[in-house]
Amino acid sequence: MDARSVIAAVRDGRGLSSEAAEWFARGLAGDQVSDAQAGAFAMAVLLRGLDGAGRVALTGAMRDSGEVLSWDLPGPVLDKHSTGGVGDSVSLLLAPALAACGAYVPMISGRGLGHTGGTLDKLEAIPGYRSGVDVERLRRIVGDVGCAIVGASERIAPADRRLYAIRDVSGAVESLDLITASILSKKLAAGLGGLVLDVKVGSGALLPEMEAARDLAQALVATANGAGCPTSALITDMSQSLGHSAGNALEVLEAMETLTGSAVNEALWDVTAALGGEALMLAGIADDMDDGAEMIDAVLSSGRAAEVFGRMVAALGGPADFVERYPDRLPASPVIVPVPCPRAGFVARVDTRALGEAVVRLGGGRMRAGDRINPSVGLSGLAVIAEEMAEGEPLALVHARNDDEAARAVAAVLSAYDITDDQPEEPPLIHDRIGPEEMP
Repeated sequence: MDARSVIAAVRDGRGLSSEAAEWFARGLAGDQVSDAQAGAFAMAVLLRGLDGAGRVALTGAMRDSGEVLSWDLPGPVLDKHSTGGVGDSVSLLLAPALAACGAYVPMISGRGLGHTGGTLDKLEAIPGYRSGVDVERLRRIVGDVGCAIVGASERIAPADRRLYAIRDVSGAVESLDLITASILSKKLAAGLGGLVLDVKVGSGALLPEMEAARDLAQALVATANGAGCPTSALITDMSQSLGHSAGNALEVLEAMETLTGSAVNEALWDVTAALGGEALMLAGIADDMDDGAEMIDAVLSSGRAAEVFGRMVAALGGPADFVERYPDRLPASPVIVPVPCPRAGFVARVDTRALGEAVVRLGGGRMRAGDRINPSVGLSGLAVIAEEMAEGEPLALVHARNDDEAARAVAAVLSAYDITDDQPEEPPLIHDRIGPEEMP
């Protein structure tokens, strides 16, 4: 077997066998496959597609191209993945909440790119927090604390790391099959016993249209279950920022306010409880989704999730008193400017992508992988759809490094909001559920 025969089989519609997928993934990880061959493979998959078996084969092969973790713990190993959005700090609540319910959560997360925020960038706004740990330290922290939110080790799914970069330069980013295999190969390499997926839809999502979001959710659920990991997905709303803040330190602040109960964001809490309920049901800790959601509610309300979060932060190098002193520990911007609503009325529509891009231009995100970010900048107090506004009332607060950047962000936020006389309906937080029982 060689790279040309694998590429030709996909190109000619003959599919991808398990043997071919394993050979190609090993070649990607070991450099037996050239960049040109990897690009040709990605383009063949984009143009001809893979069937369900081929998708499972590619996912499993890329998972197995590096280290696959195994665990000997007294509870199930669970995780969550989101397709990304704006103001989405669910992971900061969900990982410690699941741990407080008796699960173990090795959450391997990523950084933001483009208009979407990254979980690691948010956590690294906490002074001292270090997301880069080796596998042995990850094992210790998960065993001791119950959860750890970290970056992917170079030993995890190296074939995906190579193919991911080549997809970008070869114009094959949009392939549903490659997106599915990329997401799942890294997650399943963590040795999970259950996975819940948060697939976003709306103006701030990777996939703004419902049909495309549902297709991705179905592909992810079918492939993960086919690869042996019990998985379900919720399609959640991203027609506006999930939280009232967008920007790394600001989102951590909002997450901590919700974890500690000092100022609860109900949308953030409800999505966390729904995803957590799914995960606990998949693991058999809860009888059903509603029972699981109630368990998440309980550990959030009692402060047990906050206590676990504080232990995780300390174990990964952050302040030992972070939960008690988080307002003092997070960086703040020198310039804070309100965005005045231009007229009285109701918020009818939000261009959520534009809000995310405004945060990036403030310095709070990256357009290229190597860009440095400023953790203190962003937007807070974001008005929501159906909210009634008085003329001059702030649609948001801009947190910036200087007055010029603040002024540009104010203009961007104003253009992202539509105000009308008639109050619209509030969008649902959860649009759909795709469970393993629905897969053929």
